[in-house]
Amino acid sequence: MTLAVRYTAARTLDTAPAEPSPPGPGEVELAPAYVGICGTDLHIFHGDMDARVAAPAVIGHEMSGRVVRVGAGVEGWRPGDAVTVMPLRWDDTCPACLAGHQHVCQHLDFIGIDSPGAMQQRWTVPASTLVRLPDTLPLDRAALVEPTAVAVHDVGRAQVRGGEKAVVVGGGPVGVLIALVARAAGAEVRVVELSAHRRLLAEELGLTAWNPADDDVPALVRQWTGDAGADVAFEVSGAAGGVDTAVDVLGVRGRLCLVAIHPRPREINLHRFFWRELTLIGARLYDRSDFEKAVTLVHDGTIPAERLISKVVPLTQAPAAFEALEGGGDVMKILVDCADDAQGAAV
Repeated sequence: MTLAVRYTAARTLDTAPAEPSPPGPGEVELAPAYVGICGTDLHIFHGDMDARVAAPAVIGHEMSGRVVRVGAGVEGWRPGDAVTVMPLRWDDTCPACLAGHQHVCQHLDFIGIDSPGAMQQRWTVPASTLVRLPDTLPLDRAALVEPTAVAVHDVGRAQVRGGEKAVVVGGGPVGVLIALVARAAGAEVRVVELSAHRRLLAEELGLTAWNPADDDVPALVRQWTGDAGADVAFEVSGAAGGVDTAVDVLGVRGRLCLVAIHPRPREINLHRFFWRELTLIGARLYDRSDFEKAVTLVHDGTIPAERLISKVVPLTQAPAAFEALEGGGDVMKILVDCADDAQGAAV
């Protein structure tokens, strides 16, 4: 018998015994090592995704771990292999899939939301979802490959080019990852974030961060860009004010890349879009090439994953970790150590 963290109702998680599911044909059983808690997991915790999440549900999708067993017909994988999982299962028959956009399949199974996730000691997934990790990449750092793949996809969707000026509105984990990936692509980057703790971390990583509560961000952008405005802005805050800022900082023919999940419709300055011929770009999830690039960026240190990990807790303390993350500002990424059900260790 193993343990799993389950969502049972709004603001209620438990840690309960679970019977491992043996891998069937084309499947692989994994031993998750570390699982990150992300903003989507918090939406689930708050009860905002009950239409998709059937309680009791094992959640979590940012993970690293090792292969334990392989099912019939699985080739190329063996016990002990270090892996992460691209948690998407598509049908290959809908119009989106037939157009080559499987990652936004119209009947997508996002594993960890629509089906059981990684926050457990044994997890069986399709072998097709596995992404190989270098043996020299520590597994705690590797748990940040999935959110890094989000950032890689976002920067790619926004078509960021060397020499461009980019503003990232929201300096949480994904916002900082976007800033780092955009910088690696050659852009000059500014981060807009209310939390002093997160601004300090961004600055320690070599990024310039502004406080929208004290700074006139559009004015700072005009000064920075010689009155031209930013080439691209990423809205990662999920707040109405963040949307306004992201629109206001853009120059003529600027691109606004929408990353955050907004739980309700937002007002937006469409006149600004008309006047400056702006472009709005949606960015959701990732594809395999994004994941493979993310592995490289974490492995070579372009993404200093260890600096983004605020804390590691054992599986039995995961429910309390969700409550700690609600405060947001003084925490970046909390990892759940699925191999440790006794005590956690601060990083």
